[in-house]
Amino acid sequence: MSIDLAKKLAGYAAVDNHVVGPGMKIGIGSGSTIVYSIERLGEKLKNGEFRDIIAVCTSYQSLLLCRQHKIPVSTLDDPAIDGVLDIAIDGADEFDPKLNLIKGGGAAHTQEKIVDSAAKFFIVVVDEKKQSKKLGEKFSVPVEVIPAALNVVMKHLVALGARPELRMGGVQKMGPVITDNGNFIIDAKFGPIEDPGKLEKQINDITGVVENGLFTNMVSIIYMGKNDGSIEVFKRK
Repeated sequence: MSIDLAKKLAGYAAVDNHVVGPGMKIGIGSGSTIVYSIERLGEKLKNGEFRDIIAVCTSYQSLLLCRQHKIPVSTLDDPAIDGVLDIAIDGADEFDPKLNLIKGGGAAHTQEKIVDSAAKFFIVVVDEKKQSKKLGEKFSVPVEVIPAALNVVMKHLVALGARPELRMGGVQKMGPVITDNGNFIIDAKFGPIEDPGKLEKQINDITGVVENGLFTNMVSIIYMGKNDGSIEVFKRK
């Protein structure tokens, strides 16, 4: 089975296995797997299984997809939401046995962390390639940084043991990647991370850092789509 089908399994499971009642406020993340959760939410709204839900999106990608699927969208500042969400559904680039995450491959981790942290129940959808014994085995830690602080932050990350690189836009975007917040992204390669919670705080303590892609002690449940067509579920103990 293809990776896309594994992602679809996980994305659908996150919606199908949770009660979404009338008036529920749902955080919607970013990435290739969350596309399928948005698709499923749209289907259930259209056929009447769900009604009167409100979505808060983490990126222009998820905002446009929600609009495409006729899912009402708002913001955390909306008085009807008042900074609290019932659930959030998001993807991840890597996760460990304690359900800590690395996110930010799409440069949206700051908005994702804001929205995900506002949810009473945080659901993650992934394919099996995202599973690791320790965070950092496969991915660098994305760090969103104010442009004026780039060199300062780079030096601090080196002092923490990282090999940092400014993320560049590639063929279709000359120069650095610019986030939805107007900032740069540094990809900090640490290798296997022994204490993700400690490192998350150390990075965020650097002046000029907006937010980093370590998400520790936040996840409630992970749905992992596998290439054999099954779903594996991981729950926080």
